[in-house]
Amino acid sequence: MKKQFNRMRQLANQTVGRAEKTEVLSEDLLQVEKRLELVKQVSHSTHKKLTACLQGQQGVDVDKKSKKLPLTTLAQCMVEGAAVLGDESLLGKMLKLCGETQEKLAHELILFELTIERDVVDPLYDLAEVEIPNIQKQRKHLAKLVLDMDSARTRQQNFLFSFSVKWPFEWEC
Repeated sequence: MKKQFNRMRQLANQTVGRAEKTEVLSEDLLQVEKRLELVKQVSHSTHKKLTACLQGQQGVDVDKKSKKLPLTTLAQCMVEGAAVLGDESLLGKMLKLCGETQEKLAHELILFELTIERDVVDPLYDLAEVEIPNIQKQRKHLAKLVLDMDSARTRQQNFLFSFSVKWPFEWEC
């Protein structure tokens, strides 16, 4: 309880400006710290918008993405239509060729989205939701440790001052 009271008093004195507050971060680091929250907001919103742009489900394998993709169902419909009409008819040949092309386009889209997820979306998520909160947590811990250090320094100075004041009087007795 007493330690918490002393900590609050030290924090209040530093806030008001009566006590010395140790600065452990350089000017460059202080500027980086100010920009950290902006980076978090930008990476979070970019991650959200980019995820919304992906047509397949995020985080599933190629087969599941392929089944859910509208291009794949269109390709299957065209190939089935070509089978119904027969390979000899002009429309059947065209549907078969277009269906195969749509299937290749769907596969390329899936590969592209998987690459985007791996190279962009996942690192943005890690940055916004893991790395930056860890940095902020460590910064709060550093501020607590600096406050503890300043409080200990103040107690040491007060002790040394009271010791130097009492010392000569004790020798005279």
